[in-house]
Amino acid sequence: MSANGSPTGQQPTATYESAFLKACRREPVPHTPVWFMRQAGRSLPEYRKVREGIPMLESCMRPELVTEITLQPVRRHNVDAAIYFSDIVVPLKAIGIDLDIKPGVGPVVERPIRTRADLAQLRDLTPEDVSYVTEAIGLLTRELGPTPLIGFAGAPFTLASYLVEGGPSRTYENAKAMMYGDPELWADLLDRLAEITAAFLKVQIEAGASAVQLFDSWVGALAPADYRRSVMPASSKVFEAVAGYGVPRIHFGVGTGELLKLMGEAGADVVGVDWRVPLDEAARRVGPGKALQGNLDPTVLFATREAVEAKTREVLDAAAGLEGHVFNLGHGVMPSTDPDALTRLVEYVHTQTAR
Repeated sequence: MSANGSPTGQQPTATYESAFLKACRREPVPHTPVWFMRQAGRSLPEYRKVREGIPMLESCMRPELVTEITLQPVRRHNVDAAIYFSDIVVPLKAIGIDLDIKPGVGPVVERPIRTRADLAQLRDLTPEDVSYVTEAIGLLTRELGPTPLIGFAGAPFTLASYLVEGGPSRTYENAKAMMYGDPELWADLLDRLAEITAAFLKVQIEAGASAVQLFDSWVGALAPADYRRSVMPASSKVFEAVAGYGVPRIHFGVGTGELLKLMGEAGADVVGVDWRVPLDEAARRVGPGKALQGNLDPTVLFATREAVEAKTREVLDAAAGLEGHVFNLGHGVMPSTDPDALTRLVEYVHTQTAR
């Protein structure tokens, strides 16, 4: 049985027939499906209320809270898919890495990985390490009904960049120094992270996630040749590890216009595109056989309603000839975004693309 709800010999479930999963499979859809990265988050007052006084990582480990936060944008915006509320560093925390998410800063690692001896910090991830994920997804799939749930994880390069730098970075000098100066150590680091990431995605799929997205948020910092040689093998390993489940696999990064073809080749069924490359051009770069996801600039939502609709129309027009299109922003929802603007955007896309 595949975790997307279409077991062999049985009728597909309502989740399997959803607009989101159809678009991921490049099948005809009743309307272009919509969801937003960071849709369950800081832009929603109800999110801020339930998270008040609860540290980020702790909130990711409370199944009832995760369920409520994940459901909030589905209720408010009528999006076509829910994204599991978590953080890319959750599996690292689960295996004992000493890290914390500091407000206004991001993930901070107490002991950065800089030597081969430091790799000992990275043990295998087991389902028991993240039992709260299994519990939360069980709660969510019962509540969501026909609405698909997207599981997610951080890609090996982005996780490595945090682990080696010790926190967020604009230049990635330590990570790149290891990649260029000690390629064997770098390869071993990414390989271990690929195994941890794959294990984390398997837990989510086996618990009921209908699709998964691999966030390689910072991989746009690399040249294509470096990506192909030093990153793509680990990303491919993650995608291959979950291929047998039959769920759509989405790959997203920021500033990756020059990497789109390679990111598709890494094994994704759907390639996420940020706002810098029009979707018709992105399709040319990626090549046939892949659906695309994106790609409205998140800052457009601060403009007038007329401007939002005009820019959305541009995205939809560029996507008109695609094999499959999932409408999304070109990155995450910004914290000060008006939630009503997101609700109107979903309605506009659904109305304009109704078939």
